Amino acid sequence: MSDLTRRDYLLTSLAASQAAGPRGNASKPNIIWILGEDMSPQLGCYGEPLIQTPNLDRMASEGARFEYAFTTAPVCSASRSALATGVFQTTIGAHNHRTFNKKPLPEGTRLLTDRLREAGYYTVLAKQPLATPKTDYNFIAPEPFDGSNWSSRPGGKPFFAQLTFFQSHKGPGWPEARKTMARIDQSKLKLPPYYPDHPVAYDEYANYLEAIELVDKHVGMLFERLQKEGIADNTLVIFMGDNGSCTFRGKQFLYEGGIRVPLLVRWPGRVSHGTVRQDLISSVDLVAATLAAAGVEPPASLHGRDFLGNAPRRDHIFAARDRCDIATERMRCVRDARYKYIRNFLPAIPYMQSNPYKEKEYPTWNLVKQLYREGKLNSVQARFAGESKPVEELYDLQTDPHEIRNLASEAAQRTRLTEMRGMVDKWIIETGDQGYKMEDPVEIYRDFFKQP
Repeated sequence: MSDLTRRDYLLTSLAASQAAGPRGNASKPNIIWILGEDMSPQLGCYGEPLIQTPNLDRMASEGARFEYAFTTAPVCSASRSALATGVFQTTIGAHNHRTFNKKPLPEGTRLLTDRLREAGYYTVLAKQPLATPKTDYNFIAPEPFDGSNWSSRPGGKPFFAQLTFFQSHKGPGWPEARKTMARIDQSKLKLPPYYPDHPVAYDEYANYLEAIELVDKHVGMLFERLQKEGIADNTLVIFMGDNGSCTFRGKQFLYEGGIRVPLLVRWPGRVSHGTVRQDLISSVDLVAATLAAAGVEPPASLHGRDFLGNAPRRDHIFAARDRCDIATERMRCVRDARYKYIRNFLPAIPYMQSNPYKEKEYPTWNLVKQLYREGKLNSVQARFAGESKPVEELYDLQTDPHEIRNLASEAAQRTRLTEMRGMVDKWIIETGDQGYKMEDPVEIYRDFFKQP
């Protein structure tokens, strides 16, 4: 879109906003969720040295940056199903990406937007040119939003809006970023040690950073609109990745690259400028915090906590990965401030099992498979490409931030391994994890293998 078209859109939105009457309610803030697709915290404010993200950096400086935020799943539909409800996707049967035989939510589980409607909010799933109208729930959710533009809300009503910036997702945003944003200097890139030292790997990772810069540009456009409409100071804005980065060993896996995401909060008058928090945040916490900000007491049935209020801070988070398209899998993890434990329920299935999406969209994925077959990977690089995986993985994230040294078999870690193993067992039971249920393969694979 040209700069002129963007300006016209902003001016049109402003005119519509003014025509609709008074905006907001002094007792209730407007609330915006910005979901950056497939993004880990590779932003300037998180210390990424090669990237230029001035708008998100400014958002952090005018509010809070959360160092350790995590989604409950490393893939969009499962993660978004938990985000929409404040309940783990494994509890509500929304853990498989994609769910082909979708069902309504279990009794007692409700959408955030339905709760906000009852509190007097107009709910918006924003559309182009700023965002894509993505829900991607693994359940049936009739009419979860009232409209596609908050300028259409009745006068005086506060709004809740969800925007998805898709540019960082594999697709049209990547080539657009390469054409329109400053190029990342690949000679200065430092890839994780599990990456092959190969031009393909450097190029793909550089393009990912360039796509994030394009997301940042759209964030700037959003804040420009809020300022023009005079509602920036009465709007709580939360920016978060819907899951981790769409890079090799990132999205779809429970390593940091798959579940750790950026989380920035700007709320004038309520969140102090330049706040940096080191405690652990789970994406299910967004629902509780949003409801509390809207003046609604978060129900006890939610799995999240009001991290912007006085709720006790977490000392660990849980995440789960299940089937992704045709790639059958079941993984669970718990992470505290220093250690992460991962359980692989299907150890005979390799990490790099057949996955048409990965094979089509991820050049480094195919490169690693090829180099493994040719015997050209070192021991660290080859581990992920092996023909099986361990039942348990344990990592010291303080000394091993790239999660390449599995401590599960070390005698010195036996007590910690047992403790974290028990935490996962308890979480599975207490939350009613449905991952043990087998799906009907006819329903799963029919479309992929062209069966009748």
